[in-house]
Amino acid sequence: MTVVRAKVSESGRLSIPAELRRAIGLEHGGDVIVDLDGREIRIRTVAEAVAQAQALSRRLLGDRVAEASVDNFLAERRREAERE
Repeated sequence: MTVVRAKVSESGRLSIPAELRRAIGLEHGGDVIVDLDGREIRIRTVAEAVAQAQALSRRLLGDRVAEASVDNFLAERRREAERE
């Protein structure tokens, strides 16, 4: 774990040190997800948040992940519409 001290400006801006940006692939900037968990702030890349959501889906749905895709959902709705 890397711990560094940073400063939040009066306007709320936070500068993330270069070594931390490099460690998570944000050396050229990018979008992040900011979570508030109690009194703890967590910053994650969007890619990391998506990967975590996908892992949770796989854990919850197991082999049914493919069945739960948007494409499969739309295909099922089309089949239902054709039957009507």
